[in-house]
Parts: sequence; C-alpha cells; structure tokens
Amino acid sequence: MRKYLLMIVVLFAMNFKTTAQTINQNSGWLFLMNTTKFNDKWGMHFDFQVRTQDEWDGVRHLLIRPGITYYINKSSDVTLGYLFTPTFLKSDGSSDNTLTENRIWEQYIYKHKFSSVNVSHRFRLEQRFIEQNGAKDLFSQRARYFVRFMVPFKKGTGAFEEGFFGALQNEVFLNVQNKDKLNGALFDQNRVYGAAGYRFSPKVDVEAGYMNQSVNGRNNNTSNHIIQLALYTRF
Repeated sequence: MRKYLLMIVVLFAMNFKTTAQTINQNSGWLFLMNTTKFNDKWGMHFDFQVRTQDEWDGVRHLLIRPGITYYINKSSDVTLGYLFTPTFLKSDGSSDNTLTENRIWEQYIYKHKFSSVNVSHRFRLEQRFIEQNGAKDLFSQRARYFVRFMVPFKKGTGAFEEGFFGALQNEVFLNVQNKDKLNGALFDQNRVYGAAGYRFSPKVDVEAGYMNQSVNGRNNNTSNHIIQLALYTRF
C-alpha cells in the first residue's frame, strides 16, 4: 500500500516548474473509447477525440485511433495501432491552415486492484510522422506512461457493475528521438486529471472531469485547463 501512495504523490507532482513564461489556455475535450473482444485472445481498440481551440473557439484537433489488441491474460494486454490527427490552426490576418500527424503506436496495459481501487498502468511508444509548416515532415518517437485509479463509491466485495465512481489519473510524455527538432528537451508534457462518473452497466461508463495539461515548449510553456467529457464502452 505504501508504495502505491508514494507513486501517486510522485506522479501527480510532476507538473514541471521552469523559469520560462507560461501561457494559460482553456479548452474542452470530448473523448469516446471502445474496446471490443472478439474472443479470449483477440480484440479491437478504438478511440475518437474532439479538442477545442483556446477559449472553446472552434475545433483544434481531431484524433482517430484504431488498434488490434492481444490479451495475454486477464490482467495484461498489448495493442498495435494507428492514429490520424489533423490540427486546425487559426491565423490572424491570413488564411487558416491544417497540419496532419500520423502515428504508429504500441502499448502494454497492466490492471490490478488494491482494496476497492481499480488501477490501470499503460506504457505506450509512438512513432510520429509530423507535418510542419514550410518545412520537411518530421519523424520522432515518444514514450508515454499513464496510471489511472478508479474508486467505486458503492461499497461491496464483488465486481463493480453499476453506480457512481471517482477517477484520478496522470500521464507523462517523453521525447525519445529527435527531441532537438521539437522542444529540445526529454520532457514533453504532463496531464493530470480528476473526474466523477457513473457506470450504467459493465459495458458503459460516462464521466466528466478537469484536466491540467502542462506542455513544455521551446520558448514558452503552456498550461491548458481542460473540461473533459468521456464515454467508455466495452463489448
């Protein structure tokens, strides 16, 4: 128990502190995720996200992320997937622009419980093909570590199948290749998130929460204050 508490404190304290100027933004994210099992060993991952511009001024990002999952056992699985994301840039005094990024990604997920808390660890590696304004497309690789704690509010010793819950999660992003062509640093960003939700059945969860996205820029850092609505389905 102590090691989990220590891990929580360390991870949720990882929002970086630097002397660079920080730009504050406000946005909204809509997150839809589905996992479908074909049989005991194989399944499909799919998530779709819409993210707004600063101050909710239109759409900035769309993310479409399918993948194929292999279930190692009840606690572990691996996924190989693809992501397509256009970024819609708003420009003052000139026409707007759209840049696209394609990714190949691999991940490993491990799930377990301590007491009534459901814990998920996700390790993801991304190969990013990034379109740039007026320059050659950039290839880089990024590593991500995600941990999520989900606490059912309903007391009971059995499986959590219906009712309200709370969620707390953090994700750290690290540039592992060509960081000099991005922000020049190993640390890319951190996302800390807290939410409340309702489980309608073992197949459907809905939640709403607040996320702080701390982005490490080359010249300026960004603190993005995000309201997120999420729908999770499992078939």
